[in-house]
Amino acid sequence: MIPPRMIPLVLKQVSRHRVRTSLTVLGIAVAMFLFTAVRSVQAGVSEATTATASDTGLVVYRQSRFCPFTSRLPEDYAARMLRIPGVVSAIPVKVLVTNCRASLDVVNFRGVPAEEFARGPGAALRIAAGSLDDWLRRSDAALVGEALASRRGLKPGDRFDANGVVTTVAAVFSSDRTQDRDLAFVHLHFLQRSSAVRKEGVVTQFEVKVDDPSHLESVAAAIDEEFRAAQEPTSTYAEKAFTARAIKDVMELLAFTRWVAAACVAAVLALVLNSLLLSVQDRIRDFGILMTLGFTAPRIGGLVVAEALVQSAAGGILGTAAAAAVLRAGGWTLSNEGIAIAFPSGPGVWLPGFAACLLLGALAGAFPALRASRTAIAETFRAV
Repeated sequence: MIPPRMIPLVLKQVSRHRVRTSLTVLGIAVAMFLFTAVRSVQAGVSEATTATASDTGLVVYRQSRFCPFTSRLPEDYAARMLRIPGVVSAIPVKVLVTNCRASLDVVNFRGVPAEEFARGPGAALRIAAGSLDDWLRRSDAALVGEALASRRGLKPGDRFDANGVVTTVAAVFSSDRTQDRDLAFVHLHFLQRSSAVRKEGVVTQFEVKVDDPSHLESVAAAIDEEFRAAQEPTSTYAEKAFTARAIKDVMELLAFTRWVAAACVAAVLALVLNSLLLSVQDRIRDFGILMTLGFTAPRIGGLVVAEALVQSAAGGILGTAAAAAVLRAGGWTLSNEGIAIAFPSGPGVWLPGFAACLLLGALAGAFPALRASRTAIAETFRAV
């Protein structure tokens, strides 16, 4: 590494060829923008589908049904589920989406029993604006996730009309579960009366909590056995497994993004390497002068690597910051079959990309640095 007093020299060398440096930094920024966007999508899918040892949630769906439009279960199934050993709660949920296919702009309504929801899952929501009490008092009120509110420009008191359902925004909330931030929670009976299929007592699914993560499989099997002979049989999945099943086709498509990420990495490596090779070639005589002044071969090599790090850092900061800003401002989610996958934009997404950019810059600078440091003084002064 070079001492801090040599940093002005590094910056001066980087700025000597402004057009070349600018194009290199811009190219790195574009590559890191794409890399960060891809990482955001992959992180959202991973968060929504990767099971953990503390998961206690089950989703009960209509057997052989996929899209929420086709899954219909009697609301009174909840009472029978609560009698099954290991079941702590069973919340009936009516799901209504504006589009059941894969889309980046879907309004996802969740009709839930208000009081039961407020005591259970709703207690974990962080109200950013408005009031949970207002939502409980008004039957047509909606709790809107911050991503949906940002995308649609909603705030407490606004009227919200989507897919024929007209609600009043009572509160905007945030949640630790990124996929919840794109949902709109409304009263169950209100949504049953407002939806296209007006049928009281019928819901899309049940969200069940068990007393111990180790009981997930046994409770799921017990629920399906309970309703095996019923007119509306069920299929029960762990929550993360249900999400993975619903977005299976999307996950296969997103597998292609790994190649996009690899291409971005290759682009950063090639851009920095090309820029430094040209820079070293242009400055052969400069290196000879530095050697004459007493610069050692490791010090000259360190200067070249430092130049690579400066260009990589500039491009990385520009690209990752732009991607994080666009993702945060857009508030996009990928929705499929009523499952919303949010695109996180926090440090966990852009920081690894920036660190990878610096590492690639150091690797790309290694060969030009070796070439510059091994050039003999006599050869530097014979260079044209």
